[in-house]
Amino acid sequence: QLQLVESGGGLVQPGGSLRLTCAASGYTFAIGWFRQAPGKEREGVSWISSLGSRSYADSVKGRFTISRDNAKNTVYLQMNSLKPEDTAVYYCAAGDIATLSSMMYHYWGQGTQVTVSS
Repeated sequence: QLQLVESGGGLVQPGGSLRLTCAASGYTFAIGWFRQAPGKEREGVSWISSLGSRSYADSVKGRFTISRDNAKNTVYLQMNSLKPEDTAVYYCAAGDIATLSSMMYHYWGQGTQVTVSS
């Protein structure tokens, strides 16, 4: 069974940056990043396919950049110009279809907390 491990979360001031890492135990076509804030539904943030196609939620366009190293089965999410509303637990997920819909992903990591606060 595929395993995913996220890392890189933490506390950062507004306007700061963090880079999240998602390490997969094997190949996956699509990796998505999702986040869930307290009392809110999980939302799609970004996805990337093994072919290099990628997409972003409108709320993070221009601030977040997703990339992947296929040789290492690793995906990165560079988050710049962070805002307090970016505070959430961030999850990476793997699936066969690249989409921001969480229902299409079969494997999930344990999550990493991102807190944006002064």
